[in-house]
Amino acid sequence: MSIGGEHTSLSTEGKHHMTETALLGKTILITGGAKNLGGAVARDLAAAGANLAIHYRSTRDKGLAEETVEACIGAGGDAIAIQADLTSVSAIQQVLDTTVRQFGSLYGTVNTAGLAQGSPMVEVTEELYDSHFDINAKAAFFVMAESAKRIEDGGKIINILSSLLAAFTGRYSIYAGSKAPVEHFTRALAKELGSRRVSVNNLAPGPMDTTFFWNAAADGEAEYSANATALGELTKVEYVVPWVRFLMTNGWWLNGQTVFLNGGFSTR
Repeated sequence: MSIGGEHTSLSTEGKHHMTETALLGKTILITGGAKNLGGAVARDLAAAGANLAIHYRSTRDKGLAEETVEACIGAGGDAIAIQADLTSVSAIQQVLDTTVRQFGSLYGTVNTAGLAQGSPMVEVTEELYDSHFDINAKAAFFVMAESAKRIEDGGKIINILSSLLAAFTGRYSIYAGSKAPVEHFTRALAKELGSRRVSVNNLAPGPMDTTFFWNAAADGEAEYSANATALGELTKVEYVVPWVRFLMTNGWWLNGQTVFLNGGFSTR
C-alpha cells in the first residue's frame, strides 16, 4: 500500500501474527458466558490471550461458570466469574465495574444472555412478555450503554440475536419481537461511538443445537428447522464462534450491522 508517497507492504505472515496477537491482554466481558455459545466464545477468546469476565445469572450455573473460568485460564487467558441479574441496571453497572477493577480496562463486550420460550400469541401472559423484554431488550440496551461508557477506543460490542428476525414463523413472537429492538440500539450506538473507532454489531445465528434451543422447541421443530436450511442442519456453536473473534479483530470495519449465520435458514 502507499502511504505519503512511500510504498509499504505487509506480508501474509505479518498479517497472521497481528491477528493472533490482537487480543493478547485485552479484557472482554461475556454475558451469559457460563455455557452454550457464551462458554465456547469465552474459551476461544481466552486461547487468543484475552482476559475474560464470565457473567452468569443463576446459582444453578455457578459450577458451569467456574468450569469455564478454569478452561479459559487453561487456554492461556485470565478469567473471573460474576453472578448478576441483568434486568437490574445497577447490577449491570456492578458487573462492568468489577470487570474493569479486576483487569484495568474493557476492550469488548459480547452479549449472549437471552431468554426464549415458544408460545402462541394467544397464550402469552403479561409475565412472560415482560420477562422476555426485560432480558432480551432492556438488559441488552443497558449492557451496551454501560459498556460504551467504559470501553476503550477501538473496542468492540457484539450482541447475539436470532435468525428468527428474518423468518416467517409462529410461536416466537415475544422472543423475536424482544430481540428486534437491539438492531435499532446497535445502529444508534455504532453512530455515537464511531469517532472512537468502536464497532457495534449483531450476530444472528439460526436455530442452534444447544439447550437454549431445545428447551424452547416444540416436538418436530428441530427436524423442521434443519430441513429449512440450505445446508440441511441446525446451526452449531462452532460455526458461530469464529465470527466473534473475527469481529473482535480483523472484522472491525463492519459496523451497525446484523449478520445472519444460519446455513441458509433465513435471509433479509
